[in-house]
Amino acid sequence: MSFSEANRLGQEGVPFLIIVNYDKSRVITIPLDQLSKHDIEFEIESEKSPKKRNISFSKVVASKESYSAKFDNIIEAIKSGYTYVTNLTQPTEIEIETTLKDLYNHAEAKYKLRFGDEFVCYSPETFIKIENNTISTYPMKGTLPASVPDGEAILYNDPKESAEHVMIVDLLRNDLNMVATAIRVNKFKYIEKIRSGDRELFQMSSEIIGDLEDGWQGRIGDILETMLPAGSITGTPKISTLKLIEEIEEYDRGFFTGVFGVFQNNTFNSGVMIRFLEKRDDKFIYKSGGGITLDSDLDSEYREMIDKVYLF
Repeated sequence: MSFSEANRLGQEGVPFLIIVNYDKSRVITIPLDQLSKHDIEFEIESEKSPKKRNISFSKVVASKESYSAKFDNIIEAIKSGYTYVTNLTQPTEIEIETTLKDLYNHAEAKYKLRFGDEFVCYSPETFIKIENNTISTYPMKGTLPASVPDGEAILYNDPKESAEHVMIVDLLRNDLNMVATAIRVNKFKYIEKIRSGDRELFQMSSEIIGDLEDGWQGRIGDILETMLPAGSITGTPKISTLKLIEEIEEYDRGFFTGVFGVFQNNTFNSGVMIRFLEKRDDKFIYKSGGGITLDSDLDSEYREMIDKVYLF
């Protein structure tokens, strides 16, 4: 299928689920009344509170030497002006005795998706929302453990986190400007408390909004195709940074850092597919990473990539 199918269903007012992988080479669009034919489950901003369970697992992480070489390449690219912030991700093999369906049932997140026996994601990050001719996006950049005293103020004033956040906000403003008008930052650098595995984190976000013309429902596919991949999981400038990611990551992101969303009741709501576990043959692969800027510290970024590998 293609983005044009989303345009058609939106124009006809047919509720549907759309799933797009990172490089937009796979676009899956399914009317909600046909979803029972597929082994797919999703929840968006559900009020359910699933009963959590402890599942032990072990990690086989990328070596620090391998990560360091990629990190250094990004720093050199930043110094040369090729990129300003690049989201570096890597796969981590984990050993676990469970199923993707079991993980989906026990995960709690704003955006949840299980795609058959291929992958599951439980993401806190909104991509875009559309309602009443208003399109909104919510870039998330900057985290700190909520256990840190005065952590909210420390995160808000951290130079590295703030610089990365500002660059991504500027990128998302430009992306919205390609599909909407009257772009404005409605809320800037607000701090939320979110759960990350068994920890609570302070998360820095912004809200950017714009106006759409009547009939946007018939252009949902075009809007997504124009704005993807999401700026928060690529970097800026987007075109050159995408080329850099392709050169240095040395693995296929697949659906990780793609998006999924639902059109219904004349609204559209979508999330970025982070917090992502993939099943490949009999192995489980968790994909994670973070934004690299000139002020980034190798040890901290490597540790962040590993710490983001969690189940609940």
